[in-house]
Amino acid sequence: MQFNQTMIDEFTLLAKFPRDSKMQGIKLHSDAEANLLSAAQRLFDKGIIDSPDGGYLTDLGLDLIEHVTVIHSALQN
Repeated sequence: MQFNQTMIDEFTLLAKFPRDSKMQGIKLHSDAEANLLSAAQRLFDKGIIDSPDGGYLTDLGLDLIEHVTVIHSALQN
């Protein structure tokens, strides 16, 4: 198994979502990095976020952010 840059961009964007509350989201502005804008569109298309420019995590997104958090913690040291 290997992570490609597309996946890494999606992980990076997911990691930007607040984990403290399901009622908080993010908003990407049109001048955001192109790779993050593309990642947001892909995550939206996959049903992981509810808006192509960020928004809120869907139920699937909430599940995935838990896994991203575990992976990040395990690899941090």
